[in-house]
Amino acid sequence: MINDQTKINGFILSSVSLGFNTFACLISCIVFLIIIYHLYYNHVKREDKITVVLCSNIYLTILIYSSILISTNIRSILGDLYNQSFDSPWCIFSGYLALVLFCMLYWNFLNQAFYRLVRIVYSQHIWFRSLKLYVILPMIEIIILIPILLSVLIPLNGVTYLPNDYFCCPSFTNIPGVLWAAFVGYMCPLCCILFIYMYITRFIHQQGNMQTLIIKQRQSRDLLIIRRILIIVNLLLSLGMPSAVLTFMFIITGEENPLLARIAYVGISLSQMGLSVALLFSIPQLKNIIRNLRKPSTVMPFNRTVQGTMQMRTITAIQ
Repeated sequence: MINDQTKINGFILSSVSLGFNTFACLISCIVFLIIIYHLYYNHVKREDKITVVLCSNIYLTILIYSSILISTNIRSILGDLYNQSFDSPWCIFSGYLALVLFCMLYWNFLNQAFYRLVRIVYSQHIWFRSLKLYVILPMIEIIILIPILLSVLIPLNGVTYLPNDYFCCPSFTNIPGVLWAAFVGYMCPLCCILFIYMYITRFIHQQGNMQTLIIKQRQSRDLLIIRRILIIVNLLLSLGMPSAVLTFMFIITGEENPLLARIAYVGISLSQMGLSVALLFSIPQLKNIIRNLRKPSTVMPFNRTVQGTMQMRTITAIQ
């Protein structure tokens, strides 16, 4: 039986999570629209377009995922206030959809790492540097990811309605389902990301003495960006630690923390908010796009000769 203090703590956690998700949703929506505007009007350099498209995929995923989490937080808060049940097929569907988007967020970071690997290490493979590839790659991945992820989770009832939390999500007491979802959407892409960036760093250090000054400068910039992205990846890993610790405690003791799901969602919501801001400072192409918005548009003055000619034509027309 959940006591009143636990309900108050759950309400506070859901409210904090709602604030984080709302902020992440607003920032990701604004940045995504700015990116689309610049891509549509060709305000992005040709060599930077793939990087910007990869960032737009990440921001679109954060936007949709944080919107679903906002709905989850609202249901949780309404349930705490009015003891209202939200058990329905739509709730189960939204739980699976949130899980797929959570996995796609990490796979989008893997796509970003793969592009940097191709651009730096395997630059001779032109096809892997095609803009169309990185536009359709998330669609291909989600088509492949959904059957692999759900084919195991659905028979295991991976997503269930939590009556004390008033939303649907993977139950942390369902250990096989949680481990499978963590492997497919979390550990697998995360390990690949770390391996790729370690390989790129090793390659750059090995080639350091055999490159021209311009290439060395570009490689130094790539190393700086990689360090920043690895900081973000480590942040994502650390934010999942509280729920992982509580899950292992449940495995050992057999006692589930009644606020386990809400604690996990606070960490996820904080990561969404942190990612939406951190990417702006980690990716130079995004930083330049945002910086250019602050520059006032300059109006070129008319040439006096052209202006005089226009005035003479106007006088002639009047006469």
